[in-house]
Amino acid sequence: MDNKDVVVREEQTGLGSIRIADEVVRVIAGLAATEVPGVAGMSGGVAGGIAEMLGRKNLSKGVKVEVGEKEAAVDMFVIVDYGVRIPEVAAEIQEKVKKAIEAMTGLSVVEVNVNVQGVAFGPEGKEEEHRVR
Repeated sequence: MDNKDVVVREEQTGLGSIRIADEVVRVIAGLAATEVPGVAGMSGGVAGGIAEMLGRKNLSKGVKVEVGEKEAAVDMFVIVDYGVRIPEVAAEIQEKVKKAIEAMTGLSVVEVNVNVQGVAFGPEGKEEEHRVR
């Protein structure tokens, strides 16, 4: 079964059922995170000591979700801009992701773990890969 087909929340209403796929929750989280000032982009992981930065089309790749019937836990993998206060940026990511998922899906977000995997240097840094130290 493809991850895009996994239903994380299903609800019966008087008119029928509502189903939300886990891919939807991941995209919501990715979009909310990239709206935070100081976030250069989502990270696709680390290969050979290099953090791979993903574009807007791959927002869900830098996000893992674990969803129960009514609760969700989220792991975010991000690259931040050089010079920002990482704890402040991470806290804002946690807040925005929690609010976005809860508002759009009705799930209760119990945790948002932010993993900073790299730093982008300068305006051209948004396009480059960066070493994780």
